[in-house]
Amino acid sequence: MAEYAYLVLADGTVFKGRPFGAKAEAVGEVVFTTGMTGYIETLTDPSFHGQIVVQTFPLIGNYGIIPEDFESAKPHPSAYIVKKWCQYPSNFRSEGDIDTFLKDNNIVGLSDIDTRRLTKIIRETGVMNGAITSDPDSVDMDKLRAYNPGRCVPLVSSGEIKEYKIDNPKHKVVLFDFGAKDNIRRCLNERGCDVISVPYNTTAEQIKAINPDGIMLSNGPGDPSVNMDIVEEVKKLFELKIPTFGICLGHQLLALAAGGKTAKLKYGHRGANHPVKDMRTGRVYITSQNHGYYVVNDSLPDNVADISHINANDGTCEGVSYKNAPCFSVQFHPEAAAGPQDTAYLFDIFMEMMEGNKNAAE
Repeated sequence: MAEYAYLVLADGTVFKGRPFGAKAEAVGEVVFTTGMTGYIETLTDPSFHGQIVVQTFPLIGNYGIIPEDFESAKPHPSAYIVKKWCQYPSNFRSEGDIDTFLKDNNIVGLSDIDTRRLTKIIRETGVMNGAITSDPDSVDMDKLRAYNPGRCVPLVSSGEIKEYKIDNPKHKVVLFDFGAKDNIRRCLNERGCDVISVPYNTTAEQIKAINPDGIMLSNGPGDPSVNMDIVEEVKKLFELKIPTFGICLGHQLLALAAGGKTAKLKYGHRGANHPVKDMRTGRVYITSQNHGYYVVNDSLPDNVADISHINANDGTCEGVSYKNAPCFSVQFHPEAAAGPQDTAYLFDIFMEMMEGNKNAAE
């Protein structure tokens, strides 16, 4: 393997570092995440598909690779950048080291660069494309600037219906999989729900035929506005009057279906330490987040929805409650893997909505 590797940003900035992981070149949108822990969940989160992920915490890999903590079957970034990676992890649950894990999954790694400087560049100029290469002079800058990951949801959504049943279930929930983190399903199972995971191209009629007590719209990667076929089906879900809970991309798709708009953030919200204010109670929660787009605050009509949560740092919309259907959504991750459990109560609200809907029908 080459002794050095380079990150070339679309603005021409070059970082010289040392390669680890897979021996290859990579192109992607360079984003940073601020979590001190949770690198396993970050690597296996489908929402990072096609991105070059930068960890701001300086030492990564110290507790190894723990398959039990995976959020999907495999890692999804196109490349992974750290200040330092740990060659000798120490944890009784560890089943390997991060270098081997990246090699086995063909993910390019870059270490020993100034990740603080890189993060400051992204914060100041905004998210930009980057390439990892052994020869920075070989990078076609026009192609790099023009790079677009395209529509990512079909690449990470399961292609089949999967059932996750428990003993003595209270409810049956359809999980609309746009690149769902496994902990969403776990949180539903733990609260007494059978979960039926369906692919991104499932129709509202097919969901209706399952006769669920509730519908969960999952997280997922990319620009929400390129998924208008899904949005058309989500519009029909409003008409079913089935309790519906959207998370991250699911939150954005619900808003688009209700006539709202989405826009790209300058550098996104990624990490396990973002403060969010509940507008109904005034309480601030610390949340786990991973998104580059948001629902434009004033884009939903007052007679359709209320903003339920806002980001305490920049005031962007972090949650919506709908008035004409039993639906609500949040931009952050209440299943929080990894991250704080402050907002897990939202799953309990979803349970109450399904119970109330059942009682009203009887």
